[in-house]
Amino acid sequence: MDRYSVLLISVLFFSFSLGITSIDPGKFLQCLKLQSKTGFIPVYTPTSSKFSSIWQSTVHNIRFITSTTLKPEFIILPSNESHVQASVICAKQHGILMKIRSGGHDYEGLSSISDVPFLILDLSNLRSISVDVENKTAWVQSGALLGELYYRIAEKSKTLAFPAGVCPTVGAGGSFSGGGYGTLLRKYGLAADNVIDAQIVDVNGRILDRESMGEDLFWAIRGGSPGSFGVILSWKIRLVNVPPTVTVFRIEKMLRDDPGFTSLVHRWQEVAHNLPQELLIRAAIAPVGTEERRTIKASFISLFLGDSKKLLTVMKQGFPELGLESKDCTEKSWIRSVLWYAGMPDNGTLNDLLNRTQSKRFAKGKSDYVKTPIPVVGLEGAWKLLMKEVRPVMTMHPFRGKMDEIAETEIPYPHRNGTLFQIQYLTIWTEQGSEESERHINWMRKFYEHMATYVSKTPREAYIGYRDIDLGVSKNGTANSLQGSAWGSKYFKSNYKRLVQVKRKVDPENFFRNEQSIPSN
Repeated sequence: MDRYSVLLISVLFFSFSLGITSIDPGKFLQCLKLQSKTGFIPVYTPTSSKFSSIWQSTVHNIRFITSTTLKPEFIILPSNESHVQASVICAKQHGILMKIRSGGHDYEGLSSISDVPFLILDLSNLRSISVDVENKTAWVQSGALLGELYYRIAEKSKTLAFPAGVCPTVGAGGSFSGGGYGTLLRKYGLAADNVIDAQIVDVNGRILDRESMGEDLFWAIRGGSPGSFGVILSWKIRLVNVPPTVTVFRIEKMLRDDPGFTSLVHRWQEVAHNLPQELLIRAAIAPVGTEERRTIKASFISLFLGDSKKLLTVMKQGFPELGLESKDCTEKSWIRSVLWYAGMPDNGTLNDLLNRTQSKRFAKGKSDYVKTPIPVVGLEGAWKLLMKEVRPVMTMHPFRGKMDEIAETEIPYPHRNGTLFQIQYLTIWTEQGSEESERHINWMRKFYEHMATYVSKTPREAYIGYRDIDLGVSKNGTANSLQGSAWGSKYFKSNYKRLVQVKRKVDPENFFRNEQSIPSN
């Protein structure tokens, strides 16, 4: 008996035992077998011994994995492109909701859970990377992680890089689909700004590239909501130049020890976006210490595309208030700076970037964009609220530079000219249980409400890469444009209407959908 027959029998038994009537597992698997052009398609069901470990393997936010969470009917791990085509064709034929997953860092777990019967198309086995140093390009499959991409680039060149995120275990598919930003943003823009071609499986199971998909769809997939338009198999990206030596520093200040603490953070808001494009300084604000000695810490974390001597000159001119000294600076290669910025040990090896093991945590996140500096009173109010939560962090990432040079309509990601910085809010906890989760989530909502006065308005903008269901959800993933407009304008501003038009054209029946996907009507 072959592997397919064994799987079919186990699925039919599972279906009978649970009384599933909305999906016929046997017919679906038969469809996969008929559609597959390259043999067996790896499929796992709740009766498979590896099912739970695979399902949870790339779920970063574990508050969505509980005993009552609806499990997928199938997890498909395609090992080649034809497996993806077959999965799309059969899921469409049998009316099964498909969730598409690459890295699994989705803030709201939308790639791994649903409240209706569904399957997961897990792209983690599609992770090949081909680097062309001569032409400064690379093809990256969607299941590759950012750490793997950086590693493969560094294998071929010490002076090429790619402007994507700082966390090595983020998947390329989700990151590029949402925009993707990191330490090179002020010099080179977003990851999606540097995508020059792609391969996508459309709703009819066809593999299309930029030429055959057309410029409208190619525009939409570069930052226009993951999982909305098709299954993106791979991306052709433009690599960027970095010097052989870059410089990093981390300077930490404590509220209880420094009477000028809040003034310094306020000053960062005024200057960080005006520094040379080669310099990025993040500011991460969080409470630290024991209950008796608890205070607020500000960490100023920097990457400079140049040596420390030049950096000291730039800082003396542009941000002397931080007090940077030569002892604070460390020169590295760009790839070693990736390890450093990700918080990996200084004595680690580049092989650490190939570790696909996901960290697990309970978390809630949100985002904002800031157009004018937050006044001191607003910052002081934020400090008070941060002190009331166990493990929150408010990370401010400066913009301007290259971001001001790219039009809001160039790709769906619109948060460009006039944005001083982006804020990522995150709170993390370890206690299990719905009551604990609700307590931390309520704190986050209160903090977000406090910040409303000081951030962008009409709309209050948000980053699709940090999806937030508080902004609005679509029932059962069947959104219409009125339901979607609540969050659509926040993520995409005026680009939302064009995204709906593209969706209506390429996927009129709204097959590719999730709770915050682009609707087709």
